[in-house]
Amino acid sequence: MKQLIGPEQNFLAEIPKRGMPVTIITGFLGSGKTTLLNQILKNQENLKVAVLVNEFGDINIDSQVLVALEEDMVELSNGCICCTMNTSLVDAVYKILERQDRIDYLVIETTGLADPLPIVLTLIGTELREFITLDSVLTVVDSEYFTPDDMDSQVALNQVAYGDIIILNKIDLVPEEKVAELENFFDTIKGGARILRSQYGQVPLPLILDVKLSSTEFYQNLDLANIPNNANHIANDGFVSLSFRSDRPFAVKKFQVFLQDKLPVGVFRAKGILWFKESTRRHIFQLSGKRYDLKDEEWQGKPSNQIVFIGRSLNALEINQQLNNCLTR
Repeated sequence: MKQLIGPEQNFLAEIPKRGMPVTIITGFLGSGKTTLLNQILKNQENLKVAVLVNEFGDINIDSQVLVALEEDMVELSNGCICCTMNTSLVDAVYKILERQDRIDYLVIETTGLADPLPIVLTLIGTELREFITLDSVLTVVDSEYFTPDDMDSQVALNQVAYGDIIILNKIDLVPEEKVAELENFFDTIKGGARILRSQYGQVPLPLILDVKLSSTEFYQNLDLANIPNNANHIANDGFVSLSFRSDRPFAVKKFQVFLQDKLPVGVFRAKGILWFKESTRRHIFQLSGKRYDLKDEEWQGKPSNQIVFIGRSLNALEINQQLNNCLTR
């Protein structure tokens, strides 16, 4: 990976994209970030969009369910890119900048446990600022499950506090009164933020791309000494990630029993690609709180089971054994 280190290494002529707009998509676990990103990719309106995705855990499910990406995606897995001003994030952005084909836009989707501030500071506080323009920080909120108590988490609070756009997603699952209450609440947390409503992440692109809502000057004037250090925020909030893989299929009924009767109460979020003996198609599994969803599609590659669980006080051995019990013999 090329680096801009010293005056003798001038790669400006080799990097064709200067001022490339960047949108950071953040939001807590299960809010619908990947669904929104898929809507962006399916409605590009002739925009060539590159994507950088990150997962908390060693299986990157999102990278396997995003549409129309092919080579225009860089994957950062097994960790949180937001914890420090990570050189891997800088390298990933350079990898996109150095591509010879046209790239109009970069979208960074963070893990649901990400504080967006260190990501912003990495983009505008390193040499990357010579090549990119931070367009906005976009925060996705699950309208059904969000409560003001979520703001007790420093990460969840920062996702809103630094959001230029707040998308109230899944409004079809709640009454109008709650949506209005959420709008008023977020206006008190981040006055001046653009608050939008959505179902299934469907938002007109002109409202969220090339909006020029982020202020570099605002971040440059922050008193970083008085900002809490979130380097250990995942541990502080008590979240852990567990993964499960198998080259054998599940039995549908056994997996249903696991979800309904044996899923630990500490599981906050789960996602995966599932293989059932009773089906020839792959199933995209999403769980948020007590709500889960399965969508089927054609397999892309060899069938297998891959699941990630995120929660508190999870017993890895117990969950692994229960899932093994769901496999066909």
